[in-house]
Amino acid sequence: MAARILLVRHGKTEWSSSGRHTGRTDVPLLDEGRRDARLLGERLNSAPWHGLPGVEVRTSPMGRARETCEIAGFGDRAAEWDALREWDYGEYEGRTTKDIREETGTDWYIWRDGVPGGETPVEVAARADSVVEWARSADRDVLLFAHGHILRVIGARWLGYETSFGGCLSLSPASFSVLGWAYGAPAVGRWNDTGHLD
Repeated sequence: MAARILLVRHGKTEWSSSGRHTGRTDVPLLDEGRRDARLLGERLNSAPWHGLPGVEVRTSPMGRARETCEIAGFGDRAAEWDALREWDYGEYEGRTTKDIREETGTDWYIWRDGVPGGETPVEVAARADSVVEWARSADRDVLLFAHGHILRVIGARWLGYETSFGGCLSLSPASFSVLGWAYGAPAVGRWNDTGHLD
C-alpha cells in the first residue's frame, strides 16, 4: 500500500477567486496562482520533502492543474489522468453558489443536490474510488495535482466516507494535503496546508 497520497489543488484562477464553479472550462492561472505554485514548489523541494524522490506524479489534464504541476517542478515526472478532472458542473458551470440559489429559490448545496446536466455525486465518487484504489496499490508515495471538489471527494473516499463528506473538507488554491495511515487505518496527515503562502 502507498505510504502517503499527497494532494495539491491548482493555483488561483479568475473563476476560483470569484467563486465560480470551474469544471470543464479551462480557465488559466492568474499571476498570483503562478506565484503560489512556485512557492509550493520551493516548499516541496526543501526539507522535509526534499523534492519527493521516487514519488509517482499524476495530474489532471486541465491546464490550470498541469501548469501548477510544472511550475512546482514536477511536470517532467507527471502523467495526465482523466480521473483527476474536476466535477462536471453541467448547467451550473461558471456560476456561483449565490447565483444558483437566487435563481432556484433553494438552499442548493452541491454535496447534497448535485448539478443538472453534469456528473452526479455517485459518478464523481466512482472516479475518486479509482484514484484511491490505484494509490493504495502503489508501493511508493503518490502526488496528485487536481481541483478543489475532486480532491475533496478523494479525501472523503480515502477515509471511507460518502461523497457528501467532502463538503466538510475545505480546500484552498495551491494548498498541500497528505493522506496516509494511522494504526493501519486511513487517516489525514495534513489538510489544506497553505503555510508556504504566508
